[in-house]
Parts: sequence; structure tokens; C-alpha cells
Amino acid sequence: MIDSYVSRLFKFSGAGNDFVVLDGRQGGMEPFRQPGRIGELCQEYHTDGLMILTRTDQPSHYDFVMEFYNPDGSGGMMCGNGGRCIVAFANYLGINPADGHIYHFLAPDGEHTAEILSQEIPGEKWTVRLKMIDVQGITPIKDGLFLNTGTRHYVQFVDQVDSIDMEKTAKPIRWDAAFQPEGTNVNFVEVRADGLHVRTFEKGVEGETLACGTGLTACALAAYKAGVPSDNSYRLQCRRGDWLQVDFRPSAPSAPSAPDTFTDVYLTGPAELVAIVA
Repeated sequence: MIDSYVSRLFKFSGAGNDFVVLDGRQGGMEPFRQPGRIGELCQEYHTDGLMILTRTDQPSHYDFVMEFYNPDGSGGMMCGNGGRCIVAFANYLGINPADGHIYHFLAPDGEHTAEILSQEIPGEKWTVRLKMIDVQGITPIKDGLFLNTGTRHYVQFVDQVDSIDMEKTAKPIRWDAAFQPEGTNVNFVEVRADGLHVRTFEKGVEGETLACGTGLTACALAAYKAGVPSDNSYRLQCRRGDWLQVDFRPSAPSAPSAPDTFTDVYLTGPAELVAIVA
């Protein structure tokens, strides 16, 4: 059960990526930052992570701080689906953007902005356009590409993504010596006429999740690097069937050896309030 001094626990879903979310603006969150407690809550509520929304002592143009933790208690990385969900949570709590339109918040990988594009059912489902960090460098490795979109990702293109045995194929890559000591998330992508179809094995969860926002972002940028035709925008489908969109602006390398650089990277998709636990 949730501790008595926390009035409510919220469960949000971002395209099938589910999270326990807490309002930490009044403090009292330290017990929930303990790895064992994080794991208990994620297991009890069948989620892929825990997030805490807190106040910021940074300049006032930041509306809140996003803390993110994997079920194993690890943190320090961004979660794209979680980022959209915590923006929807801020809106649900009545936190209005300081500039009246665009949310500005701090996440483990730095500053982000986000815009709520629509709210289909007031207080229950939102469409959020989230700005991700700039990405510099895509490295060919093994049979795929490696990059960091706020979290480390390996991307490999395949012909039949639905037939992949994720436990057998992705798990060894996640633990491969080439990616240690931090490890990497592992994505398999199939290019189809209607868009990119993605499956992701997430470290920290240590299994396949129904969606991964930083992974979808990584797959879109890797697709551009691989020469998949685009207008600097890709539609991507995750395991639950939701379609998301990644837009970006590629910068031409200043020299042949210069790293690929992407700016104005945006991830757009759903954020849904699934349940409130009193």
C-alpha cells in the first residue's frame, strides 16, 4: 500500500509505457527514491518506472522538475513517454506554464519544453509535443547504430520485427561488453510503407516494454542516418499500436569526420491518466 502521508498515487500511460507518478511539491518523497520502494511500487502497479514531480529552485521560467526511476531503482536518464506523461500530470494538477503556453521543465538530461496539443477527455487523455535534447553523434556498431537521445540506444533494422525473440536476441546486446559499464537499450525497427515499426528492450526494466519514447526518437534519427526517405519526420508505431511522430532538423557535418547533429527534435504522442489510487 502507498504510505499514509502521500494522499494519492497516479498511474499514467504513454502509448503503453506505464508509470507511477507522485506529486512531490510538498516534500516527503525520500522514501520513494529508495530502490526497494521503487521496485515494490512498479511491481504492485505493473509499471515501467516511477516519476516524481517536484518544485525547482532554478530560475522561475522552469515550471517543475521531473525525476525518473527505472523499476530497478536506477535513474539519471530521460524517458520520452514519461516526459509527455509528467507534462499531462502538471496540467492535471493545475500547474500552468509560466509563459502561458509552453511548459519548461528540468529532467535528468537537462531542460525540456512541451506543448499540450489536445485534450480529448478533460483530465484523462492528452496529446503532448515534447522537445527532446539535441543529439550529436550516431556510431555504427555491430549490425546497427548507437546514439544517445537522453538515454543510450542501439538500433538495428530488420525485415520482420514481429518475429524477433526479444529475450534471446536483444538481451545479449543489452549486456554486450561494447556497451558497458552503462549498458544500452536495444531497438529493432522494420521499415514499412506506413511508417517505422519498433520494438524495444529496456535496461532497468530488463525486458521488452510496449513503448519507449527515447527509443522511438533514436529509431527515427537512425532511420535518417540509414537513408530511409523522410521529410525530417517519421511516424512510428510501438507494440500497443499507438502511432507517434518524431520531427527533427539535421545539421550538415562541417567536415566528413564531424558527427551527425540533430536539433529541434520533437516527440509527439499520447499521455493518459489510467488510475488514481487513494
